[in-house]
Amino acid sequence: MQAADDARRDESAERFLRLVQQRRRGRLKVYLGLAAGVGKTYRLLQEAHELRRQGINLVLGYVETHGRPETVAQLRDLAEVPRKTLFYKGRALEEMDLEAIIQRRPAVVVVDELAHSNVPGSKNEKRWQDVEELLKAGISVLTALNVQHLESLHDQVLKITGTDVTERVPDQVLRGADEVVNVDLTVGELRGRLQAGKIYDSAKVPVALNSFFRADNLLQLRRLAVREVAQLLGQQVESEAGGAAPVPAPRRNADRLLACINTNELAARQIIRKASRLAQQLGITTWYVLYVQTSREAADRIHLATQRHLLRNLQLATELGGQILRVKSDDVVRTVITVAREKEATLLMCGITREKTTWQRLSHRGITQDLIRAVAQLRQDVDMFLVTY
Repeated sequence: MQAADDARRDESAERFLRLVQQRRRGRLKVYLGLAAGVGKTYRLLQEAHELRRQGINLVLGYVETHGRPETVAQLRDLAEVPRKTLFYKGRALEEMDLEAIIQRRPAVVVVDELAHSNVPGSKNEKRWQDVEELLKAGISVLTALNVQHLESLHDQVLKITGTDVTERVPDQVLRGADEVVNVDLTVGELRGRLQAGKIYDSAKVPVALNSFFRADNLLQLRRLAVREVAQLLGQQVESEAGGAAPVPAPRRNADRLLACINTNELAARQIIRKASRLAQQLGITTWYVLYVQTSREAADRIHLATQRHLLRNLQLATELGGQILRVKSDDVVRTVITVAREKEATLLMCGITREKTTWQRLSHRGITQDLIRAVAQLRQDVDMFLVTY
């Protein structure tokens, strides 16, 4: 059994090595897990050792062992670029030294915890942005990520676990990876590791077992991780099988998705994330996010905080692969219909508030209800998706 595992690791490392040698831009390999403690960092370091044995110039850019003995032991004989120290609010904090790694120019660098937020004053706000710079510099990257840190899954993870994950990675980063590996454990195995003190300090275990690491939470997170990897790697399995001739790319979905948002911060973020997920699941390559600015929402008439939230949501849409459309109009419904025609949209997504009573549902008439009526009169086929908030 051990020999089979070793053979699979050797094959995985050799495949990544071939990818590294194929082009100037660095290659990205992501180890994706359902939660902390499944063994992502350990697997990163195992592959690092295998690449080093094959003569690859590899360094550790940033590795977080969390003091786990079996992971610490894997650091042996691996060259590490010293971290740099930054001072923030009177504290000395360590970060990955991006500039030193680029100057050293290794073939491969290990960068753990992709979703990490850098200390204020760093060149980039997020570690995934550091990784993008490394790839552009021609340096290949091995990294790790938990599924709950994917931006488009934020709302689902919040409903599942009750945890508002603040450090998130745009889905485009994972979609742009050359390889994604699902590091999987059964729920029983993961909870067993937690109870044995192999993930967190023993004082934190009881709380973790009854909150984030509840069995039902982990089952749903595991399902999300498996689904992500299945969607991302379905094509790769066929194209790499036996070194056969390249398989023609499958036809893309010709549908066009138009998602409509307003200045409601939370609703807009939910709509954008759901639109991103839908586009990914259906294979839609072109999708838009439309914001219709009414005169009541002119820059001099809304709060600065509302403007900031809007800009952040538009930036989020861009990070997730959407194209931004901004139109000034007081006739929101007509504008949406006009844009839908111009962009030949076949799918339309918008938000609708949850009415508390049957009477409210029957008597309340808003923009979404008017839009539903207008869409029904369109000559082109348009399916509507309503996101409740």
